[in-house]
Amino acid sequence: HLSIRRQRQMCIRDRLMGIFKKYFPDEAIANQYAKKPVMIANRVYGGRMGNGPEASGDGYKFRGRGVLQLTGRANYTQCSRDLFGDDTLANDPDLVRTPEYAIITACWFWYKNQLNAICDTGDIVLLSKRINGGTIGLEDRIKHWNDALEVFEG
Repeated sequence: HLSIRRQRQMCIRDRLMGIFKKYFPDEAIANQYAKKPVMIANRVYGGRMGNGPEASGDGYKFRGRGVLQLTGRANYTQCSRDLFGDDTLANDPDLVRTPEYAIITACWFWYKNQLNAICDTGDIVLLSKRINGGTIGLEDRIKHWNDALEVFEG
């Protein structure tokens, strides 16, 4: 039997290769990053969304926070400039973890991306792509969408 520790390591590795297969194309690479969230974020988010390369640490520094998981230096900077006229959030991204900033940044993102119009069409796939950039977790999102509709329509 494999030890519980080894089984967990394999499960984490398999999840990395399944969810982020572009960044973890094989077991050797996935094993180097498994159970290392800072390294994972820097690899996955480095070099995109306004972040510097993996080695810059921007991927982790500008990881998803807040109600809608504001992600990437470009979003933190633009949100901060739109809301406050300065780089407050880019200089202190952890502010978005606080309730006040978590909500206000989500509202900014929602408005900026015109998500009400998409919600009105019921296109949850497009909505997911606008918020997450893809459809990972779509089945769960559809379940919650339907639950919410039941509550609101009930």
